[in-house]
Amino acid sequence: MAMLRTLVGLAVTGMLINVAMATSYTVGSPNGGWDLTTNLQGWASSQSFSAGDSLVFQYTPNHVVLEVTKADYDSCQTSNPLQTHTGTNTVIALPSPGKRYFICGTPGHCAQGMKLEIDTLATSAPPPTSPATPPPTATPTNPPRASPVSKITPPPTATPASPPHASPITPVSSPPPKSVAHTPMHSPLSAPAMSPPMLRKSPVSSPTFT
Repeated sequence: MAMLRTLVGLAVTGMLINVAMATSYTVGSPNGGWDLTTNLQGWASSQSFSAGDSLVFQYTPNHVVLEVTKADYDSCQTSNPLQTHTGTNTVIALPSPGKRYFICGTPGHCAQGMKLEIDTLATSAPPPTSPATPPPTATPTNPPRASPVSKITPPPTATPASPPHASPITPVSSPPPKSVAHTPMHSPLSAPAMSPPMLRKSPVSSPTFT
């Protein structure tokens, strides 16, 4: 859509430039006109007509402007004109390149030199206008590529040495669980007191008197 608008804008700009550059030429000016005294063909040879320009014929009522074919132009034949213009001021557009032929329709005037050949050239192309730059399209940012990591060759695996034969470990016996002394519910009955054994007295020997 933006490109279409740009192209349309360029086309319109080109048309406006052509209109601005179009020139209106008064026949025979600045010192003459559409009459018998002006060197009309010499005037036309000194001009450069382009498509889009126009001719202005200014003349008195005793003159007529006829547009004719090349053959009628050469022979000053007035009986079969392509266009007939009368009055005192006639404007004829030159919309396209090519040659056009005009003569005066008053008898005898064409033979006296009142005739005009116009060679219209193609419009010179205006300098190219750089198209408007469309707004930049947001380009998704690609994450930077990681540099390929060179494959690391793992070091050779060392063959594990045979572990030394460990001496069998004698399992340690767990200590026997401690017996839990149960507290008797009732106090034990007191054992009967034992009387100490009676000591037998040894007989005392009587002392012997000598």
